[in-house]
Amino acid sequence: MSIVWNNRKNWLKSAHNTKWCLIGCAIGDFGTIAYFQFIEHSLSTFTVLLLAMFNGLLTSIMLETIILYRANFSLRDALKTAFGMSFISMLAMEAAMNLTDYALTGGAILTWWVIPIALLAGFLTPWPYNYWRLQKHGKSCH
Repeated sequence: MSIVWNNRKNWLKSAHNTKWCLIGCAIGDFGTIAYFQFIEHSLSTFTVLLLAMFNGLLTSIMLETIILYRANFSLRDALKTAFGMSFISMLAMEAAMNLTDYALTGGAILTWWVIPIALLAGFLTPWPYNYWRLQKHGKSCH
């Protein structure tokens, strides 16, 4: 089955879903980077970025669980669905955000001008995949 790439409705829905994933990922990711940016520590930049990715995944799953629970899923089903989201999408999002930060700052450093660029990279990287997943399987990040 070939994928149709001009379904405007699914581009908009996948953008909306990608946005919610980005919000969840950014909370944990940027929060972790900020924490280590403002305390004295001996962790390597690589370790801080890995922790940021891990925490970004956790906060995205927590946000998704809350959204689904509020949409009348049982807590168990909401958590199960949140864990079943596309980890490929979330990992790509996290990697894009952190690689952008590292490429622009040389470390795990949040600055006022890097945050919007990292968010844009984090949004654009998984968006086509989320569209494809929605188009092919009727499933997306949110």
